[in-house]
Amino acid sequence: MPTTLVLAQHHHYCDDLFADAEGAAAAEDWERCAERLQRFVDEMNRHFGAEETILFPAFEQATGMTGGPTQVMRMEHEQMRALLGSLAAAVGRQDVDGFSGAAQTLLILLQQHNLKEENILYPMCDQHLDSRAAVGDGLKAAVETLAEAR
Repeated sequence: MPTTLVLAQHHHYCDDLFADAEGAAAAEDWERCAERLQRFVDEMNRHFGAEETILFPAFEQATGMTGGPTQVMRMEHEQMRALLGSLAAAVGRQDVDGFSGAAQTLLILLQQHNLKEENILYPMCDQHLDSRAAVGDGLKAAVETLAEAR
C-alpha cells in the first residue's frame, strides 16, 4: 500500500463532511451546520497535522528539499485555516451569504490543493518513503477516524 494512500482517502472523507456542513448552512439549520462544520474543522486539522508533522518532515529529510512543494502546501494549509475561521464566524452570525462565499473560496482552494497533493506530492513521497513503514503507520494513526461517527 502506498505510504500516502490513507491521506488521499482522508481527503474524500473530509470532502463529505464539508458537503454536509454546506448543506446544513443552505438549509439554515445552524445547529446542524455548527456540528458538521466542527467535525470538518477537526478532521482538516488532523489532516494538516499529519502532513506537517509526519509526512513533510520525512519527505524533506529523504530528499533534502525543504522548500518547494512542502513549503507551498504549508502556505495553502494556512490559507485554508483562515477560511475555516471565516466559516465558523459566518455560522456564529447565521450568515448564509458569508458562509457560502467562504465555502466557495475554500472549495476551489481544496480542489486545487488536493489535486497537487494527490497527483504530484504524494507520488513523490511514495517514491521516497514507501520503504519507511513507520511513516505510513504514523499517518494512518494520525488521520484514523471512526466510521460509525458519521
